[in-house]
Amino acid sequence: MTRLSLFLVCLATLLAFGACSSDPGAPTGDGPSGPTYETGPFLDTVQARTFDFFWETTNAENGLAPDRWPDPPFSSVAAVGYALTAYPIGVERGYVTREQARERTLTTLEFFWNAPQGDASSGMTGHWGFFYHFIDMESGERYQQTELSTIDTALFLMGALTAQQYFTGDGETEARIRALADSLYRRVEWDRMQLPDGLVSMGWKPNEGRFDYGYEGYDEAMLLYVLAMGSPTHPVDDTAWDAFTSTYDWTSFYGYEHVNFAPLFGHQYSHLWIDFRNIQDEYMREKGIDYFENSRRATLAQREYAKDNPNNFAGYGENVWGLTASDGPGNTTVQVSGQEREFRGYWARGAAKGDIRDDGTIAPTAVGGSVPFAPDATISALKTMRSRYGEHLFGQYGFYDAFNLTYTLQETPPDGGQTTPQGWFDDEHLGIDQGPILAMIENHRTGLVWSLMRENPHVVRGLCRAGFSGGWIDGKCE
Repeated sequence: MTRLSLFLVCLATLLAFGACSSDPGAPTGDGPSGPTYETGPFLDTVQARTFDFFWETTNAENGLAPDRWPDPPFSSVAAVGYALTAYPIGVERGYVTREQARERTLTTLEFFWNAPQGDASSGMTGHWGFFYHFIDMESGERYQQTELSTIDTALFLMGALTAQQYFTGDGETEARIRALADSLYRRVEWDRMQLPDGLVSMGWKPNEGRFDYGYEGYDEAMLLYVLAMGSPTHPVDDTAWDAFTSTYDWTSFYGYEHVNFAPLFGHQYSHLWIDFRNIQDEYMREKGIDYFENSRRATLAQREYAKDNPNNFAGYGENVWGLTASDGPGNTTVQVSGQEREFRGYWARGAAKGDIRDDGTIAPTAVGGSVPFAPDATISALKTMRSRYGEHLFGQYGFYDAFNLTYTLQETPPDGGQTTPQGWFDDEHLGIDQGPILAMIENHRTGLVWSLMRENPHVVRGLCRAGFSGGWIDGKCE
């Protein structure tokens, strides 16, 4: 689908229905049925600047995207997955040419296919097809003592499979992209990471072995289990999905019943690639909703929490909210306006029943990554935060990672950033937080990533093995 074709589809839809979407089945409204599609200069600017983060800060020689910028200490394998997902968006929106995007994509996939794999504690990029969480920006070798990460490998592979679905041309380069993406996925030995209780382990380290704890409860690992179950070469067995869903926590938070998970990234990451609208597994069939509705409820519950603001943090309200894993001022306990406050550095912030992790730090990605679930609530918040805090919060590459209006001390906090009369503002962008903003806004506007991945046989196979049915997946399961 070219940028012109997207424009023509949107124009026709706009004339007929007053809304723009390339997905003819796209629902409207902030209710359970889904989002209202909105175009406009604001979202254009957010997407363009966020795309530039991936295009301009990634190492063009090997395709490695930085964990953070402007001081990239290492590459994040997950951020590379978001970069690979960003490139088709860039083509469709006219930020780069198709030739530029496919050359960058090919460079990236070639690098990962040829990077050294093995059990040595240094000099390797991965093992058994998995990759280390953090790797050197130049060599791609394991960074310090980081772990072989199942979830970060899965995030990378979702980006690779997006490229496989998008680059469908007859030329040699696009054929090579498809082959490499497929080979990278087929090489992963998922079964090595399945624990006796059926869960998938979080990782492995040389000289220590496989971690004996796995991903449980509702979180970002839905996509990990789908990929692990969908493998045609080394799948986990059928106990995996039931083991995962058996640990869910269904409860009510601020009037919204849903499977709770405190940080919003857990409600976003899998939805970035997989269209969970109107498809259900056994768990959700019993609850009478789908995972998309579950994420909508989690998003709106968090906004209600911010409006209530039980801990009286500065700035919280209807259009200033959003808790997820993000940077923060730093680990310190200080007196602010006569009250003792404990602040954190990088932390998985969130709000759910019985699990409040909040130090007053707001992360724009918590809102930006939830745009499809509740577009009116999230877009108005993004607009308000950009307007109210200006260049302190929104810069060359879009939204900075986080800000804290309660931290008003003049001295620079432990983890750096900018201190202003309004509060503390981060001066870093994180790849894993930029990615959801760009891709989820695109899904809201055109459904691009969802439409690509609905056709990926590996994702479909994993969903079918997990017991999903209904909606777009009906007729695709054997």
